[in-house]
Amino acid sequence: MPQTRYAANGMVCTIDHLATTAGLAMLDRGGSAADAAIAANAVLAVTAPHMCGLGGDLFALVHASTGPPVALNASGRAGSGADPDRLRAEGHDRMPFQHDIRSVTVPGCADGWLALHDRFGRLPLDEILSPAIGHALDGFPASPLLAPGAAVLPEVGSPLSPGDPITRPGVGRTLSALATSGRAAFYLGEFADGLLDLGEGEYGEADLATPGAEWVTPLRARAYGHDVWTMPPNSQGYLLLLATAVSEGLDLPDDPGDPLWAHLLAESARIAGHDRPDVLHEHADVAAVLAGAAARRAAIDPSRRLDVRDLTSPGDTTYLCAVDGDGMGVSLIQSNAAGFGSMLFEPRTGINLHNRGIGFSLSPGHPAEYGPGRRPPHTLAPALVTRADGSLRAVLGTMGGDAQPQVLLQVLTRLLRHGETPAQAITAPRWRIAPGPTGFDTWLPGGAASLDIEQGTPWADGLGSRGHDVNVTPYGSAFGHAHLIEVAGGVLGGAADPRALISSAGGR
Repeated sequence: MPQTRYAANGMVCTIDHLATTAGLAMLDRGGSAADAAIAANAVLAVTAPHMCGLGGDLFALVHASTGPPVALNASGRAGSGADPDRLRAEGHDRMPFQHDIRSVTVPGCADGWLALHDRFGRLPLDEILSPAIGHALDGFPASPLLAPGAAVLPEVGSPLSPGDPITRPGVGRTLSALATSGRAAFYLGEFADGLLDLGEGEYGEADLATPGAEWVTPLRARAYGHDVWTMPPNSQGYLLLLATAVSEGLDLPDDPGDPLWAHLLAESARIAGHDRPDVLHEHADVAAVLAGAAARRAAIDPSRRLDVRDLTSPGDTTYLCAVDGDGMGVSLIQSNAAGFGSMLFEPRTGINLHNRGIGFSLSPGHPAEYGPGRRPPHTLAPALVTRADGSLRAVLGTMGGDAQPQVLLQVLTRLLRHGETPAQAITAPRWRIAPGPTGFDTWLPGGAASLDIEQGTPWADGLGSRGHDVNVTPYGSAFGHAHLIEVAGGVLGGAADPRALISSAGGR
């Protein structure tokens, strides 16, 4: 089993050792945790286009050693040409999943990097982006995760084996322009020209000219003597806080191997999330929902699966975290939504575009209805934990589409309730509520409501006897790529998820 990595002066956890190495290099040069996170994310934008990139969105939580954390929402808005009536007239009752520019909101990643750097950066941006630029222009080896699908990349065009070299000159050129000329080089430059052409009226120049990142107030809930923080709507982060609040009041077994443990946590996630399609939109006030944790908890039966009458039921994302020697912690998540996103590529640079617009509703009058300037509901939900005195305890997060809050609920419970080490909490087997065919269908009408559990867990019989429809699934990426850095006694302990195959936790 992978062991917790320990360090005294800084730590970075990502899905790729090339990204972790870049983040550590920034810390070695005197950079902040924010610099390290940007450098690592930029490398992943080059080496992991199946999970993230400049064509995607970004959320981050930052704890700057004193005071409460702050939250950065760099998720893009629909273009001024967004027309839900046209989609409905074409016969759509849901947003197109792929191969349709209307599910591509203005990408927020670059705006997120710039906002994070402007507020918390120490090193020059060109220095931070230099490792990513080098990998894009000089080449990098295809990872076992990228190689099977790399043929869709314009720069590749044919199947690859792990280790085969790839260059991405268009991405390198874009990163170089961003490093030297700032925001305009991306949102008003070569990439923007191609996006406007591809959009055919979906976007106007003003849509791209308006900065898309903003600092917002994070959500907070008390759990196990700590404050757990996450993103407010349009993120689904409130589901983590609600499920944690529900489960903390239950009589959880001391042994996570007990099927009752998995049952109670899964029921907490189900009772928290079943009404998400009605609750979640960018202007949602979830305070009343969070205040209703006790009522939802009262509906849970330890002996059987809850029959929630209106419960109708793998996206690809990358999560990374960094903590520096001064105590700054960054919990950052960045995503295309599904795999390579929309499967559309900006033709000049080869940057693949996300499909986060799939979170919009096409129901007329719905508060999350697709429309000009609106942000879609997002699955991205990074987390951060502080102690009662406000000091940083942990940064954590995961990929996993709808299952992100469910994975984090399990990791947090193991860390805070059971006192497990980062490696124990990260590597332990997981359950998830089956997400349906796209990974984003869990809570939609007709969505799956069965329970997936990883092979090797002792839960199957006990869950089945409580009424769960259990699917035993191989240990792997379907259950997330979670990373965790814990701050304890002046020492950093980190673990990167082995489900990512090439994940890396490094310290200094």
